Amino acid sequence: MARSRSSTNRWRYLHPSYYLKRPKRLALLFIVFVAATVVVWDRQTLTREHEVEVSKLNEELSQLHNQLQDLKKFLGDAGDSFPFEDKFNEPTKKNLVHDDPIDIQRRQKVKEAMLHAWTSYEKYAWGQDELQPQTKNGVNSFGGLGATLIDSLDTLYIMGLHEQFQKAREWVANSLDFNKNYEASVFETTIRVVGGLLSAYDLSGDKIFLEKAKDIADRLLPAWDTPSGIPYNRINLALGNPSNHGWTGGNSILADSGTEQLELIALSQRTGDPKYKQKAENVIAQLHKTFPNDGLLPIYINPHTGSSSYSTITFGAMGDSFYEYLLKVWIQGNKSESVKHYREMWETSMQGLLGLIRKTTPSSFTYICEKNGDSLSHKMDELACFVPGMLALGSFGYETDKAGKFLSLAEELAWTCYNFYQSTPTKLAGENYYFHSGQDMSVGTSWNILRPETVESLMYLWRLTGNKTYQEWGWNIFQAFEKNSRIDSGYVGLTDVNTGGKDNMMQSFFLAETLKYLYLLFSPPSLVSFDEWVFNTEAHPLRIFPHHNRGEAGGLLDEKQKPPSRFFGSVR
Repeated sequence: MARSRSSTNRWRYLHPSYYLKRPKRLALLFIVFVAATVVVWDRQTLTREHEVEVSKLNEELSQLHNQLQDLKKFLGDAGDSFPFEDKFNEPTKKNLVHDDPIDIQRRQKVKEAMLHAWTSYEKYAWGQDELQPQTKNGVNSFGGLGATLIDSLDTLYIMGLHEQFQKAREWVANSLDFNKNYEASVFETTIRVVGGLLSAYDLSGDKIFLEKAKDIADRLLPAWDTPSGIPYNRINLALGNPSNHGWTGGNSILADSGTEQLELIALSQRTGDPKYKQKAENVIAQLHKTFPNDGLLPIYINPHTGSSSYSTITFGAMGDSFYEYLLKVWIQGNKSESVKHYREMWETSMQGLLGLIRKTTPSSFTYICEKNGDSLSHKMDELACFVPGMLALGSFGYETDKAGKFLSLAEELAWTCYNFYQSTPTKLAGENYYFHSGQDMSVGTSWNILRPETVESLMYLWRLTGNKTYQEWGWNIFQAFEKNSRIDSGYVGLTDVNTGGKDNMMQSFFLAETLKYLYLLFSPPSLVSFDEWVFNTEAHPLRIFPHHNRGEAGGLLDEKQKPPSRFFGSVR
């Protein structure tokens, strides 16, 4: 009974009447209830606030993770591009915070395109000159010198594709043989093979490339053994017999004879043997003797007399790179007194160029005519689209007024060249264009063979003005290549830019030039800086040797040659 009574007493605390008869205990119970309610509410509020904080932190962590991935991608991309501290790493770190995420993504896309082109060549045409992607076989269009492989060495290196570069290096060391009974083009062999090997040497420091460059250059040298010093344009690599093409009437070609100076001067600098430089500079000395007042030379030159033959004057095929090298040898020579005549000849030629400039109607596209005697031909090759980049680069050597004038001309010509692409259904340019009153431009020869000249100029203009419009134009051109020229086994040209019909050739310069210039277009300007490197006409960068007398020569933008402030834009 006692236990039952005790249990009844405990249950009475749960009955409301108990507290109604005892107000103090009711108040105490109310206070306890309110306090408990506040505690529970506070805990729930804290929990909600904690969940919100955790959500925010997770969101921030996700953003940081994405940024870290972008940073890793950039370091893997740009960092891979700068494998040695003394060459590229420091400039990359300096520009790291300025690298646009869009540029990083586009650069990765171009790098992927290079990998696709390279692996296709590796799979179907390894060691041969060029890949025929449609039939998946190689062709030796340059005598079996591995033109695509050598042309690609520096592109692979700059993009940080070390495994591919090393495999190509082993082929050069163990399989590259120049003892070929083959009539090689002195011009093509110099710009692709000598230039490609020297660039690989300058980038990597591997002496095998220098040794091979010396070997092939020695085989080319007899071509310069003429009464005038103007070289023959072909030579048998095994026998050393030089000659010229029959269709030139025995004449040498201007571009073919005046586009070896950078490579041969560089080879003399690196080997200490002056014979290469002497051969190349003799050509310019000969041309300097009778250089015309307008600086415009016909495309045919007699190798016996050194005099020009009556023929076309053009900044397109067979004329183009002669003018390019006048400027670039001056840059290669640190703009010193010893190379001053190169700059003077170039400036004379640019004054002559102004006489070839015309504008279309109704859209006022600026273009470069060709000249035959006293008559102008209103035709412009896509090859001449290197001119905007050349003018932009050379404008920095002028006083302010002239610098602005030539830079403006460069910008106008670049707009025309971009419209060579935009004016066709495929958005890829034809080989040449004609201009007729009231019709602006019309494509002439309608094939596209993956040429680089327009994107080359866009890269120069972007770097030298900071105007990102040039990057957008380049991206549009790249997308057109991806849409029209990419197939499973590589990249092909088009037989017709109007219909999109495909050819069966992946030109070696697509890997050497087009893709490299596109990659640099979306890279910080410190990557292969214009202050330290000069590009040959095949886009192979050659290191500029420091000049001993710094009073004579400075960098690209030394105090005496500062461009107008508008030149810089947002250049980093």
